[in-house]
This record gives sequence, structure tokens and C-alpha cells, in this order.
Amino acid sequence: MAIEKHSTPMLDQLETGPWPSFISGIKRLRDEHPEPRINEMTNDLLGQLEHSYETRKGYWKGGTVSVFGYGGGIIPRFSEVGKAFPKSKEFHTLRVQPPAGNHYSTGMLRQLADSWEKWGSGLVTFHGQTGNIMFIGTDSQNTQHFFDEINEYGWDLGGAGPCVRTAMSCVGAARCEMSCTNELKAHRALVNNFVDDVHRPALPYKFKFKVSGCANDCQNAIERSDFAVLGTWRDDMKVDQAEVKNYIADKGRQYYIDNVITRCPTQALSLTDDNTLVVNNRDCVRCMHCLNVMPKALHPGDDKGVTILIGGKRTLKIGDLMGTVVVPFKKLETEEDYESMVELAETIIDFWAENGLEHERCGEMIERIGLANFLDGIGIEPDPNMLSHPRQSSYVRLDGWDEAAEAWFERQAEAGK
Repeated sequence: MAIEKHSTPMLDQLETGPWPSFISGIKRLRDEHPEPRINEMTNDLLGQLEHSYETRKGYWKGGTVSVFGYGGGIIPRFSEVGKAFPKSKEFHTLRVQPPAGNHYSTGMLRQLADSWEKWGSGLVTFHGQTGNIMFIGTDSQNTQHFFDEINEYGWDLGGAGPCVRTAMSCVGAARCEMSCTNELKAHRALVNNFVDDVHRPALPYKFKFKVSGCANDCQNAIERSDFAVLGTWRDDMKVDQAEVKNYIADKGRQYYIDNVITRCPTQALSLTDDNTLVVNNRDCVRCMHCLNVMPKALHPGDDKGVTILIGGKRTLKIGDLMGTVVVPFKKLETEEDYESMVELAETIIDFWAENGLEHERCGEMIERIGLANFLDGIGIEPDPNMLSHPRQSSYVRLDGWDEAAEAWFERQAEAGK
């Protein structure tokens, strides 16, 4: 039986522009999907959205919805106008964790889609900054059915609420020649250790891990995660001088002066008269710009590892924060290396859980108590590589500077650096 479609003149305008519209996707589910339940649900969803546009008010409210044994992973949505739009009066979202590096097979995706059309609305969004697959639109009863089915063939809910959130990692060495670490292994090591903290919210607010294989930071880890792992190297950059000359022969010397040499943030590059590229590796900050412009000629060095930054986040209490370097360089090769990274994460989360205020991200706590107190609390010595603005840094005092510098050099010597 054909359904009576809600009139949506305001939503219809969103389909008139040059770009694809989410309204068109919802209408396809309303008009073309063979399941009447999905037709009715998406029809009432469009009706409520049109009503919101007309009144300029939102009508979704939260609540509590969970599956057995879990305390998070589901975003409850109950409609305040459910009597007018009964088929979408409950429209909960389930967050499902992706595989590390987002490695899917078409079979995996079809299986998930089939389960969602069986128990939900058919609306799916992939990843965004949460890292999750977002299955949008089901009622409380079918929430449990959908979870049971996908859990049976290997999927798990992601994080929602004051907990360790879903981690993300780039595709890394599987497809990128700039990769400096095993992103997927780092991702799995962290997620597997904090599974309970993902499913049972017990923290001041959310805590997120992201892993990027190089400073290009395709996962936006520096500004969007509390614990950012970035691949890097500490020996000399690899330079293929023959390929440098091929690039210059192709586009001209001036092009590479303008787009590589002068754009190095520390002026660590120079081009000789015979078109040989000279790199001052001591000044290089591994920003990746020159490697991106000349990928055949320039590559990361062989002594690879990671930099760990803490406290990145988007706007909440005190505005956007970039992660602060806490571990300038760490090898990730042996099982002991990965275990020590996980132990550091445990130490940081425990310290934040004990000292953070309610609804306060880790970076906001560091801003409140000071970096010196944070480093002292997690047992890490200050390092010059942690400074972004040395003359403005709150924990640098010039009295005793010589003694502090001498102590730092002694620690470096003891570590064999």
C-alpha cells in the first residue's frame, strides 16, 4: 500500500543546488526501498525535519539506550513530536568500530548493510571525525537485535559518552610510501587494551586515540585526539639526486625554488648551481612538504619511530587545542615498545581520570594545571622538543638554566642518543 508522503517544500530546495543532497538519499529510501517499514520510517523522518525547518527548532531529545553488558556506543534520539510522526519517534544511532586503517572488503560492507536494512532505517554514514560507522535510525528493541547480529560475525560498538572513544588510523604502509611506523598494529594495541573503557564510560569526558603514519597526519590526530601517535624519523632524509634533476628538467628550476626551497619552514633546503638538493637535516622538522612535492626524489630516513602528542581537541571549554609533544621520539619495533606505549596511555588516562574535572578533556586539564605538573604526574622529564614557544612557555625558568641543560644532556647520553 502506498504511503501518504509528507509535503517537504523547504527540504526540496536542498536538492536544487549543484551538489548531491542528503535529502535525495532519504527520499530514495522512502520511495524505492522494497521494505515498507523503511519507507514509513524515512517518510516520517522527512516530515519531522521539514517541521523543524518551519519552526526553527530541534525536536530530538536524548535518553538512555544500551545493549546488554555495555554502557555506551549508542546515541539515543527520541522525538518530542512523535505523535505527529510516529514511525520515526525513536531514531537511535549505533556507532560501530571500523577495522584498523579502514580496511573493508565488499563482503563486509554488504553484510553490515543487509543487517541494517533488516533492523534499522538503511541510513548509514561512514567515519567522519568519530572514526565510527554510524548506523542512523532504529528503535530501542531493534538496537539489541542489530548489535547481536553484527557482533555474531565480528563487529563491536564504538565509544559514546565519557569513555575511551573509537580509535582511528590511516591506511599507512598498506598503500603509502611515506609511512614511518606500523599504524595498524599501534591502533590495535591501544584499542585491545582499552576495550572495557570504551564500553563502560567512567572517565571525566572522552579520550581519543589517533594514529597517523607521518606528519602529513591524514587522521587529523594532532588537533582531534587526546593521544596522537605520529610516524617520523630521526636520521637523514633520503635524497635521490637523479630524481631531483628529473623534476627540475620537467618543470624548471624556478618552480622548485618557489614551491620547495622557499617554503621550507626552517630554511633547511638549498639548491646548488648544478641542481643538487642540499638538506640541512639538523634543522629539518619533518613537516613533509618537500616530500609531498617531490615524492620520487625524497623519502623518510631509515631510523623510524613515532612522536606522541597529548591533549589535542576541538572547541569545548577553552577553544581548539593542538597536541603537546610529550614523547619526541619513540621506536615502535619490538613487542616491548608497543607495551610501553600502552603503559604510557594507561598512566595518562589514570592521571587525567583522577585530576580532570567533569566534562574536561585531557588537554584542558593540562592547560589548567600546567604542563610541568602534568609531566611530573605522569613521570616524564621535560625536554626541549616539547617547547613550541620557548620564551613564553610557563614551565621554563631561566634561573638554573645551565644546570638544567647539563642535566638534560646527561640524560641524553645515558639513553645513548
